Amino acid sequence: MLLLSGHVAAMSDQALFEHAREAYAKRNELSLTEDVSQLNKQQYVLAPYAAYWLMLLRLEQADNAEVQAFMTQYADMAFVDRLRGEWLKALGKKQDWALFFEHYQHFKRTDNAVECYALYGKSQFEHQDVVAQAKKIWFSSADLPTSCTPLFDVMQQAGVLSTNDVWERLRLALHDGKLNVAKNIIARLPAFGKNNIALLDVANQTPKLLLTNKTVNVKINNKKTVLKTPSFKARDDIEVNFYALDRLARTSLNDAVTVNQQLQSQWSQADAAFAWGRIAYHAARNHHPQALEFYAKSNQTSLDKEQLAWMARAAMRAQNWDVLLDAIGRMNAEQQQEGAWRYWKGRAFKEKNMLVEANKILGPLSIERHYYGWLALEELGNVMNSPQLQYTPSELEVTAIASQPAIKRALALQKLDMRWEAKAEWVWATRDFDDKQLLAAAEYAQRQKWYDIAISTADNTKQLHDFNLRYPTPYRDLFRAAAVNENIDEAWIYGLTRQESRFMHYAKSGVGASGLMQLMPATAKWAAQRMGLRDYSHEMIHDINFNVGIGTYYMRYTLDMMNGQAVMATAAYNAGPSRARRWVADEPLEAAIYIETIPFSETRGYVQKVMANAQLYAPRLGHLAQSLKARMGTVPGRVKSEVILVDAE
Repeated sequence: MLLLSGHVAAMSDQALFEHAREAYAKRNELSLTEDVSQLNKQQYVLAPYAAYWLMLLRLEQADNAEVQAFMTQYADMAFVDRLRGEWLKALGKKQDWALFFEHYQHFKRTDNAVECYALYGKSQFEHQDVVAQAKKIWFSSADLPTSCTPLFDVMQQAGVLSTNDVWERLRLALHDGKLNVAKNIIARLPAFGKNNIALLDVANQTPKLLLTNKTVNVKINNKKTVLKTPSFKARDDIEVNFYALDRLARTSLNDAVTVNQQLQSQWSQADAAFAWGRIAYHAARNHHPQALEFYAKSNQTSLDKEQLAWMARAAMRAQNWDVLLDAIGRMNAEQQQEGAWRYWKGRAFKEKNMLVEANKILGPLSIERHYYGWLALEELGNVMNSPQLQYTPSELEVTAIASQPAIKRALALQKLDMRWEAKAEWVWATRDFDDKQLLAAAEYAQRQKWYDIAISTADNTKQLHDFNLRYPTPYRDLFRAAAVNENIDEAWIYGLTRQESRFMHYAKSGVGASGLMQLMPATAKWAAQRMGLRDYSHEMIHDINFNVGIGTYYMRYTLDMMNGQAVMATAAYNAGPSRARRWVADEPLEAAIYIETIPFSETRGYVQKVMANAQLYAPRLGHLAQSLKARMGTVPGRVKSEVILVDAE
């Protein structure tokens, strides 16, 4: 131990901290204890994090006084709320409700595990009515934490979680493809037949077979068994059939329509309407020409949020403004207040020449700083120009931010490549900042080349803004040269890169895309081969110059494949050229409608943000200002004899 102590004492601050990090990963409490002691002696800026790791290791055996003392000592640290959450779970598990609620009131994060303990405790310890809050958690297709089980058990025993509530959540899980979650929910339904649990797997894998045959072969306990397919009378049978129809509509819409037509005599009137509602939803997402007809067949059933959204999108694609207004009118109040539906409601009124009604909606929306706000502004006749700089922080203000301990910790964590912790520390440090402080913090982050944090911090201002910080132009020489080399719009390159990586060259997505332009390895290799780069290796994707060169080459490729249509090319960059072509209508379509009816929410939001980014970058780069609608243009109608494209990725 003495030798180890001497070795630890001889380490630099950073090396010792890395040693502590490794000890935590290995759950070596003894080694971590010594590291914490030495880091505290050396007054290292990140010493509290090592102490936090030690407390996490000790949390199960630590007494309440020790945990409370720790949280008091580090009350102003970003990690305290995470620690509080873990401790609350431990207290909830032990049902120490007095101490739980003493500290629950200070818990700031959203965590279903903690929330379920809190609701259960309130119902048992404080005897509060928690049904409404609990049902907000219940009605989800997510796999909920085990801490929610006692809460739902008590509610079900008391009859406040009804059988219909259980059936409704089962339907949510099945429609979202969460089969394992659905099977867990079924455990709360004694009326759900065992054979139908096996038939759910058949519905998932071969839905048409289940819907069109009287018997199917299944495996139960590794034995082949012949089961009758479900009837259309019992509730569990009907739900299996709904699930099969929904799965079939996802994979083969025309088959689903044909099969559903054959089943009309077997459905009840209400079930038939529900079935058409599911088909209508999938038809709208697939841009099927009869989508609105299918929605009309579902008018006797209640449509969920996504079904109504796609009813609206099918209507705008058909430019049926009355149906669009009807769909939006059927949405709940919260959904109607989303920027998308306020804009399209205003547009529908304008298209119907109801200008007073249109302006009542578009006017307030036009002052909001986002894609729909800018489109609304243009509908009112204003072309968006380069935003005026409203506030530039002084050197004194920037220095004041840089001197804050939490900001110093965030930067130290960032330099150690602890990016998640660095961002969490930064968000915690800036949580109560006013606009001036936010802009000063964004300026400091930009000077440290921490561009993603600079952008997100500047984006959070309410009244004062600095669009130089929101839309920075790093790597200008590199991007300008790439724009010239590939003959593409530099503002488009900046708009896309801002969305892809926020200019952080080490960025990596969950699916493996890397670098400034978030290249997939397969795409980079394919593009390198087309460019004649014989010495390509996977590591090159992390080189900034190579990444931008390949990324802009692929932008040029997608633009050529989309006949120069930038909106389609942007969609192709994100989702692949074949999909971008598949979403084209038979007739020319306003680009804003094309974007709004992209089936993937991630790609839809991506294209909106890239195009809005490019619009804001153009004047900053010295380009002529134009309207966002003009920049997006019109998407040409489908060419009858199109070439089948293969996505590079």
